[in-house]
Amino acid sequence: MKIALLGTNFGQAHAAVYAARDDVDVVMFGRDADKTAQVADQFGFTAATDLDAAFADDSFDLVDVCLPIALHTPMALRALEAGKHVLTELPMARSLEEGRRLVAAAESSDRQVFVDMFERFIPANQALDEAVRNGTYGQLEELTCWSAMAPLWPGASLGAKVLPMEAMHSDLDLITRALGTPHQVHVTSVERNADAGAVEAVMAFDGAIARSSVSSLRPMPWGGRGGYTAAFSDGVLESVSTMGYDGKPTTSLTACTGEGTQEVELPPADQYTAMIEHVLAVLRGEADNQITPTSALDALQLTLRIDQQVNSGD
Repeated sequence: MKIALLGTNFGQAHAAVYAARDDVDVVMFGRDADKTAQVADQFGFTAATDLDAAFADDSFDLVDVCLPIALHTPMALRALEAGKHVLTELPMARSLEEGRRLVAAAESSDRQVFVDMFERFIPANQALDEAVRNGTYGQLEELTCWSAMAPLWPGASLGAKVLPMEAMHSDLDLITRALGTPHQVHVTSVERNADAGAVEAVMAFDGAIARSSVSSLRPMPWGGRGGYTAAFSDGVLESVSTMGYDGKPTTSLTACTGEGTQEVELPPADQYTAMIEHVLAVLRGEADNQITPTSALDALQLTLRIDQQVNSGD
């Protein structure tokens, strides 16, 4: 499998996974020749700066888009037009119109389109999905998702105005998959400066409430922490995780029912490895695509709704 990896910043998270495999051939594309060569060499990849080659070269099977949000949909559409499979970073679009355009293009193409909804591959999140689907603890009535981080990634802005699109989207996917689309959303935010802030959204559903909070107001020793508390009619699931620069969390999951509290055993978690393995398994014909643009549209719509409230002040 030959892969065109677009982007040398967050692209490094995907690059680390590809570098550990022996069934892929990766070319890393970037605008800065020196930086691209340096990063590509770190992972043992070929470096390139001619972006057009990623689409024109028939030898590429998959285009992996790890570029700024404004380029996600345009690059994904270009890849489809060139007859390539495409994996795009999240969120898949910067507007609902763009998102629907990508959904339509994916559904009418014979190529696979994947959205990097990596949190779907975190075992604790999969445990919540299963509990909701099977009614293990009864009806889900309250879901709180939270994430708080230090400025772990130099040069990345995590001010309140960008937090919904840059940091809340995955948790909102967890919420919409569990509860659907809310009929009411109330958002509050605070900003220390242009690069640090916090946002909280409270959402109302029929018979349930959900909260999503994200903050970048933490000192460096804090690292990154997050999790969820899911209150059902017959019990509670609570997940707590910590992570560092590599994005690989250490997670605990606790179940509490009328019979007591117990730790839930989880398999090792490496969501980026699991996500990319899923992509490659689909392309090998061994699995059905679980991260299609269609499956990500509800979360995108809710994220944009919150983003609009934060940035308009409504």
